[in-house]
Amino acid sequence: MQTHTQYEKNILDTAVYFTAVRGATPRHRTRKQFNTIECAVSWAKTHGDNRTMIYAVNAYGRDAHIRNA
Repeated sequence: MQTHTQYEKNILDTAVYFTAVRGATPRHRTRKQFNTIECAVSWAKTHGDNRTMIYAVNAYGRDAHIRNA
């Protein structure tokens, strides 16, 4: 998977889980955690609008936006 920065690549390479986040405001935000990026993307695609942000998270809690799905 292509990343834009070295930071994103490092987080993706060391990710322990992935989050899929939907919603523009905290009040309307939905966040789900997944073990793999494939599972996160699969869940995101059920919405059919490519507006779910997928983040990789490493063991230190650092995260990076990887893609939208």
